[in-house]
Amino acid sequence: MSRFNVSGTAVVTGGSKGIGRAVAESFVDDGADVVICSRTKDEVEATADDIGAVGVECDVTNRDEVGALVEVAVDEFGGIDVLVNNAGASFMSNFDGVTPNGWDRVVDINLGGTYNCTRAAGEHLKDGNGTVVNMASVAGVQGAPYMSHYGAAKAGIINLTSTLAYEWASDGVRVNCVAPGYVATPGVESQMGVSADDIDRRDPERTIGEPDEVADIVSFLASPASSFVVGETVVARGVPDIAETPEV
Repeated sequence: MSRFNVSGTAVVTGGSKGIGRAVAESFVDDGADVVICSRTKDEVEATADDIGAVGVECDVTNRDEVGALVEVAVDEFGGIDVLVNNAGASFMSNFDGVTPNGWDRVVDINLGGTYNCTRAAGEHLKDGNGTVVNMASVAGVQGAPYMSHYGAAKAGIINLTSTLAYEWASDGVRVNCVAPGYVATPGVESQMGVSADDIDRRDPERTIGEPDEVADIVSFLASPASSFVVGETVVARGVPDIAETPEV
């Protein structure tokens, strides 16, 4: 088996569509046992049937449901070797327009959900020298106008990644992170009108990617091929935005 293959049992949150589905499909193709979750029962079950995974209805902000998700993976396959914290949500608003409830909800899903799932799966990951791949965003690396809540939550995930990677390295667990820019997921397609079919992977001069391109990075970080990569955040946003325009 190639060092780039993902094996064992993997849990992918937010796995019913977009990047999460692409990651889950990649793991299944490698021969891993995969459990995906989503808040929508019909959607997650349909995706699971389609790609050959186990689907579980789960809201990552609900710790009881997260515990049940982990139990399914352990009962079905005997443990957890890979956890991908992909579940997330956001909405566009300037800071003044973000209500306390809106702020709490976005932070709870993105950062709190990552905490809940990692905490629940921790003992199983430590049992088998597991890997954790967190999903952040370029919004967490730099400023994010009209997405202050989302950017703050993703920045927290990046910091959590490096901190937890240090703490859990002695337990044999590697923790890393991916921070994508614009990706042609169904949500982005509905907002921007760009689908994955419109993207040429051979073109480096672009600022929008395909879910499969992010899934490739996640697969690398979850595989033995990245054994010397610990606590890192891989930014995937296409051509760098470094051109400067002088002030007039």
